Amino acid sequence: MSDKLLVDLFQAYYDARRYKRNTMSALNFEINLEQNIFELYREIKNNTYQISPSLAFIIFDPVQREIIASPFRDRVVHHLVFNYINPILENLFISDSYSCRQGKGISYGVKRVAHFVRSSSQNYRVDNYILKLDISGYFMSINQSVLYDKVENYLLRHNVDYPFDLKLISALLKRIVFHDYIKDCVIRGGKTNWKKLPRNKSLFFTPPGFGLPIGNLTSQLFSNVYLNDFDHYIKRTLKFKYYGRYVDDLIIIDGSKERLQIAMAKIAEYLSTNLNLKIHPRKIYLQPYAKGVNFLGGIIKPHRIYVRHRTKTSFYRSATKANNILKNVDVERKALRKILSSFNSYLGVFGQYQTYNLRRKILDNKLSSDFWRYFRLGKGESRYRKIVLRK
Repeated sequence: MSDKLLVDLFQAYYDARRYKRNTMSALNFEINLEQNIFELYREIKNNTYQISPSLAFIIFDPVQREIIASPFRDRVVHHLVFNYINPILENLFISDSYSCRQGKGISYGVKRVAHFVRSSSQNYRVDNYILKLDISGYFMSINQSVLYDKVENYLLRHNVDYPFDLKLISALLKRIVFHDYIKDCVIRGGKTNWKKLPRNKSLFFTPPGFGLPIGNLTSQLFSNVYLNDFDHYIKRTLKFKYYGRYVDDLIIIDGSKERLQIAMAKIAEYLSTNLNLKIHPRKIYLQPYAKGVNFLGGIIKPHRIYVRHRTKTSFYRSATKANNILKNVDVERKALRKILSSFNSYLGVFGQYQTYNLRRKILDNKLSSDFWRYFRLGKGESRYRKIVLRK
């Protein structure tokens, strides 16, 4: 068991560095990789592992949001825990929970809801309605004790020989769930950045025993765990066939408007009574499917899915920003890779929908000659779907 834990820690390191390798925290960890891994190994085995101070900052795109980011060392532990318990928890989740799950995600969720609309309306021939709800201040409203009990019960429910030491992992889970992430955290960007952020979206204003930091892999997994029983309540008790959820965005499609209105009251009662959660009163959407619905950045209408205006505007801003950066004679390779990653991320999202003309318009008309000194379009089927860094 001991040797396996060590091997699994190395795997967790490789998983954690996949998208963070060029960060200072990851580079510092990599300098003395074996020493750091063995140190983590001993701390976990001896139950002396302690969580390091986090970095707190605000992002403004696409919306203002608080991020509490753990140091790379703790991210390795998050991946270790995730790799151990996620395969077990995965079997408990409904198929149409889309966040932080392999083979699913945002574009999958949008296409599933488009399929729900088409199927429930018998290929757009029968009337039906779309109910979309949003949970207010979801991450900050999570009851840590309720969450921990849920995770523990799910793990203990399976009387199997786990490929890990359940006591060790339970101890790590307890530390991660109940840790005070704002204690001794480093604030980046100044406290004025928090000025317009609602209090129910910040860990700095949550009461003791509540809230999870947005930015940790474990928080994403725990957000699925916390609402898992609720998902089954919608499917099994309320018996809605066409239901999907991405974190705190809920959507139900049904032929009866009255049934959806009745369900709304039951949903609100269940969330309040069992999970300390509230439906956002200004984000309730109940309309005929023909009017379409904005779900996870896709505007879903009969026969077609559009990209919402905010995402298009954000892509235009990125194009302008890249043009300004590339005016300089000397551009660092790191900046070029960042632009490449950003553009291909947008193109990947846009490529999921009917956006060929929009992609072509942006790439052909909105980018300067300086941009194309460093980049080129992909070839063949990748044309207007990705850009490539010139050698």
